[in-house]
Amino acid sequence: MPKKYNLSSLRILGTVGEPINPEAWMWYFNTVGGGRCPIVDTFWQTETGGHMITPLPGATPLVPGSCTLPFPGIQAAIVDETGHDVDWGKGGFLVVKKPWPAMIRTIWGDPDRFKKSYYPADFGGKLYLAGDGAIRDAKSGYFTIMGRIDDVLNVSGHRMGTMEIESALVSNPMVAEAAVVGRPDDLTGEAICAFVVLKSARPFGDEAHRIANELRNWVGKEIGPIAKPKDIRFGDNLPKTRSGKIMRRLLRVLAKGEEISQDVSTLENPAILEQLKTNA
Repeated sequence: MPKKYNLSSLRILGTVGEPINPEAWMWYFNTVGGGRCPIVDTFWQTETGGHMITPLPGATPLVPGSCTLPFPGIQAAIVDETGHDVDWGKGGFLVVKKPWPAMIRTIWGDPDRFKKSYYPADFGGKLYLAGDGAIRDAKSGYFTIMGRIDDVLNVSGHRMGTMEIESALVSNPMVAEAAVVGRPDDLTGEAICAFVVLKSARPFGDEAHRIANELRNWVGKEIGPIAKPKDIRFGDNLPKTRSGKIMRRLLRVLAKGEEISQDVSTLENPAILEQLKTNA
């Protein structure tokens, strides 16, 4: 699709809303940016009021999938469950240690919820909890966002981040996009459910079963047998807001086989929900 247009005027590219996996980063860089446009892969939230971790285009060496280093003046860090810094190369909770000008001040009418949500007692009430897991490169110190803290799955006692499984799926040449969530399972505690968009047309019947098994084996090879998705569902696309954020809370409801009762008015493509109800 990008090849249909003259993109020679592009000078800089940006990505927000979701962690971008290295495969997607390279496609974006080469296909859309022509291999010449720096990608500003940013971490920020509505609550932060602006970019928190971001490369400075033309100045920061880029690494596919990494949002690189904190914006000047932002003291971001990765800590363990007790609020202590972890060594570079180890994952943990993404926090901000010092206030910044655009930060959220409170929650209207509920200051206690503000404190509990963003400045938890586990961290001494002094660290801003972003709600994301992250890791810093052992050599460069670059940050890579691994996904929401509540997107960590516990399958038969093994803890895995959904971002890790999504990246494995998207590294398969057949896959354009993937989102992974967990659902309750009597045998393993949690089961992995993957929603997949292929680069080709959505498969049906025996072809869908064949491709699903191929993708399961692919993930097993990339990560390990424990990471194989139990459910794989194919769609023409994924449920997203108009800003491009995947609505994982809706995918969790679909994975559980429940009816969606939440508001879907913010979705760009609400009709896709019906399509994603069935497994391959």
